[in-house]
Amino acid sequence: MSTAPHDFAHTTVLLHEAVDALVTDPNGLYVDGTFGRGGHSRLLLQRLGPRGRLLAVDRDPQAVAAATTGATRVSDPRFSIHHTSFGQLVPTLAALGLTEVNGLLLDLGVSSPQIDDPARGFSFRFDGPLDMRMDTTRGESAADFLARADERHIAEVIRDYGEERFAIQVAKALVARREGGSPVRTTRELSDVVARAVKTREPGQDPATRTFQALRIFVNAELEELEQGLNAAIQLLAPGARLVVISFHSLEDRIVKTFIARHSKAEVDRRAPFAPPKPMRLKALGRVKPSADEVQANPRSRSAVMRVAERTEVAA
Repeated sequence: MSTAPHDFAHTTVLLHEAVDALVTDPNGLYVDGTFGRGGHSRLLLQRLGPRGRLLAVDRDPQAVAAATTGATRVSDPRFSIHHTSFGQLVPTLAALGLTEVNGLLLDLGVSSPQIDDPARGFSFRFDGPLDMRMDTTRGESAADFLARADERHIAEVIRDYGEERFAIQVAKALVARREGGSPVRTTRELSDVVARAVKTREPGQDPATRTFQALRIFVNAELEELEQGLNAAIQLLAPGARLVVISFHSLEDRIVKTFIARHSKAEVDRRAPFAPPKPMRLKALGRVKPSADEVQANPRSRSAVMRVAERTEVAA
């Protein structure tokens, strides 16, 4: 029996820390770039004043359904949600006549409802179709990718996005199974193939962890999407507005850290060495990790890193 999207619980990571860092003007316009099940959005609405507005986006149609229907519906006139990705924020807001926001929150990665629903194919803990798409209305599933890609491409994906030492062995095993007439189509099949190909693993970590992470990131173009979302922040944030990003693995956090650092210093145009440098566009405000109490209550939060930056004054 299929399960409604709101039947899966989700505990929001760094809930109060993120909202505290984000809101500088209670009557401003804020964007929640990853609505999920609305933990951050609901608290944001509590912090906003009567003229405040919150625009949420999510590429998962189940997340949008959770925000607009049933018991989990957000029925606040200051709130709206759109089925799109945060990489498309600039055209999405432009279509609404909006060019500037007072804060942008990005809570990256996969949500608990996505992980815990076997039909979504994100987890090796449940057997289900090997899908992994965050937006189930478009794109190629993980199973379809593994059914068509050559060995080198599969190995590159698993190595680059999963940092898996045995990427070549996993790719060989997957292609051998496919050529034998049994391409992997389910999470259990993929997990079994990886378990036989990965000879050693960190204590307490399933052998399939890195491969599942890699395929999910690749199928959803998560790192490219993150770059687009960060670039959108530079275009959309008003002076003094905040960018808050919560990441859950080193590949994401490295991109966010590098982006903030690059825009936190004056930029010299090497093609015009005597021209005055372009002023810094962001000011780094800090890095926050979940407290010990939060990690104990929600073990999935232990890898989270939140980075906060503020848009500097735009030069005249």
